[in-house]
Amino acid sequence: MLSVVVEHIFLLVIVTLISVLQNAFFATKVEREGKEHNNKTAFERVSCANRNCMDSYPTFLAVMWCAGLCLNQAPAAFAGIIYLVARQKYFVGYMGQTSQSTPGYLFGKRVLAFLILMCIVGIFNYLLVRYFGSDYKDTMEMITNAASALLLIP
Repeated sequence: MLSVVVEHIFLLVIVTLISVLQNAFFATKVEREGKEHNNKTAFERVSCANRNCMDSYPTFLAVMWCAGLCLNQAPAAFAGIIYLVARQKYFVGYMGQTSQSTPGYLFGKRVLAFLILMCIVGIFNYLLVRYFGSDYKDTMEMITNAASALLLIP
């Protein structure tokens, strides 16, 4: 029984653990900059980038898990990995010029929008099955699998 449940969420679990490691990396970076008292501006940038990343983290986890559970874990996990890459790009860009962080920020927003759309589609399909007996999950999974590849386009 447990293996059946794990089979349907293991990709989401892996992405969640990778995101925890990324958060640990960000926290270590803030701590390292805080110990170096030479450059207060660098510490403020790293601290602000970390804070900004942490502000959107609960939203990311919620929509990734919702999309994975309500529709399909594979495109949700793929979008989660892409989001983590965008967040890394944002964090590194913010440490330089703040304008360098904009592409990562915008890309992350696009990935979150895709995950939110997956959630809505999954919930809509559930309501169709529940109240009308029509199941379009296979069709919707095919569309989201194909659409997840579009996330790679900058």
